[in-house]
Amino acid sequence: MIDLQPHAEGTILPVRAQPGARHNEIRGQQQGMLKVCVTQSPEKGKANKALIGLLSKSLALRKSQLELIAGETSHQKRFLVRDIAPAELQQRIDDVVGQR
Repeated sequence: MIDLQPHAEGTILPVRAQPGARHNEIRGQQQGMLKVCVTQSPEKGKANKALIGLLSKSLALRKSQLELIAGETSHQKRFLVRDIAPAELQQRIDDVVGQR
């Protein structure tokens, strides 16, 4: 189970990022965080942009709904996902992870 936290503007999504992977994919859950792999290298914010693109596409969100609020240079990141309740976001994550 992902440790989603309610926020005044939506939900806080903790992400464990793995830049430089072979494939862009959501791998599942790891230590209460969503494990996300991207092929981009972690230089000049490329991996963070790739993460936002992959999360928005996979979870049926607009890119403008996602904002990186912590962990810009860390593997452990926190995204603010605007205009979505934790329960709905968890359902979307379950749908994506269940397809693998």
